[in-house]
Amino acid sequence: MSRIAIVLFNLGGPDNLDAVKPFLRNLFSDPAIIAAPAPIRWFLARLISSRRAKHARAIYQKIGGSSPIRLETEKQARALEVALSDLGEVKAFPCMRYWHPFSDQVARAVKEFAPDQIVLLPLYPQFSTSTSQSSIDEWRRAAKSDGLIADQRTICCYPINPGFIPAKVDLIAPLLEEAQGKGPTRLLLSAHGLPKKIIDRGDPYQWQVEQTCAAIADGLALKGFTGLDWQVCYQSRVGPLEWIGPATEDEITRAGQDGVAVVLAPVAFVSEHSETLVELDIDYRLLANSVGVDHYARVPTVGTKVEFITGLADLTRTALAWPDNAARNEQGGRCCRDDFRACGCETGIGV
Repeated sequence: MSRIAIVLFNLGGPDNLDAVKPFLRNLFSDPAIIAAPAPIRWFLARLISSRRAKHARAIYQKIGGSSPIRLETEKQARALEVALSDLGEVKAFPCMRYWHPFSDQVARAVKEFAPDQIVLLPLYPQFSTSTSQSSIDEWRRAAKSDGLIADQRTICCYPINPGFIPAKVDLIAPLLEEAQGKGPTRLLLSAHGLPKKIIDRGDPYQWQVEQTCAAIADGLALKGFTGLDWQVCYQSRVGPLEWIGPATEDEITRAGQDGVAVVLAPVAFVSEHSETLVELDIDYRLLANSVGVDHYARVPTVGTKVEFITGLADLTRTALAWPDNAARNEQGGRCCRDDFRACGCETGIGV
């Protein structure tokens, strides 16, 4: 029987409060996050992590002192193994970018497993150079260093995946129905923001987020939510650079001014972590209360919802049949417009 390894890429998060500062240092040492020569980047990473550590520790203290993202990803890995068990011996390996388990650790574990094929699967539905490409580039380095030579297939993105979208729609619908029963309601579809300069370099992330949101709105319309008041927005803006917008905070404030309830759904995160459990659940709820939003509800991430896991399993089956390791989207090709020069299919991640 075939032995198949699936590498699930995600951000990672500190597993205790003492890990917060080194986690931040790893994050800001990534050239995909700070595009500067290595010595300058390392200096800035140490400086920024030192300055932000106290605030970040306070965030993680609110959710028990650690990030749940590794445990969440482990649950997704086990669910995916079950969904693909008919293919042979399938093992899914969570691989985190900025905290354990790092690519080096995972590459050694995959090599020990001795798979016939490897599928690289980012848990980022929408591609960005700052997330999926950064993770896959780091994996390639680690795999080469360990002499891992098994046949690999690379999934670039899946912004409108037929498992992901219905899973999100099913989670949104009951909260939307409850809110609408109380009065006019606006659905905010929130994704992590990026500095505008990254998008200006041809990164397709914003466009793919918009494709996701349009597909969610279409799915909700099929459930009877026609004429829906909805808005794409972007969260987690920090620093002095111009970021893509509109900002989620601004949209919550506008909802208060318009006298409408808010149902907020994260559309780029598939696991719960600090940015959902603190930023969305605590910080934005406080903001909503302060600006006069009478009803605020936050939609869960897709996690191990059956439709989502089935979608990932189907995507994996499709990838295993691809003829080579060129990065592909869920349709087996490129979904982005030609002007997105930093699309994963254009840059050749995984090759």
